[in-house]
Amino acid sequence: MVSLVIYLSAFAKLYKYLYIISMPRKYSLADARSNLPRIIDQAEAGVEVELTRHGKPVAVIISLRKLERMRGDRVRFGEAYNAFIQRHSIKALGFDRGFFESLRSKDTGRKVSL
Repeated sequence: MVSLVIYLSAFAKLYKYLYIISMPRKYSLADARSNLPRIIDQAEAGVEVELTRHGKPVAVIISLRKLERMRGDRVRFGEAYNAFIQRHSIKALGFDRGFFESLRSKDTGRKVSL
């Protein structure tokens, strides 16, 4: 039973490898619409798939795993903001109650002649 599992695992790897090599890695947007399942399979297998519009590259589709590796261990803005708010109170920072409202001008702006 174990040898069958190893065989199937090796077969799956070979299939993915051949699938990746034999499939195009660049699609026009028109072709991408009709080949979306294939493009997603390629991205899941680790291939960067380029999308073009009128022959010019406009986007790249990558796997979620690769995106997470590229992002690394960055703290997301919302998490950083909440952590800051928990550590520091607005009062402790020394801002008056109306300070932030005073930063934005409420006038209509400059006159422009057209």
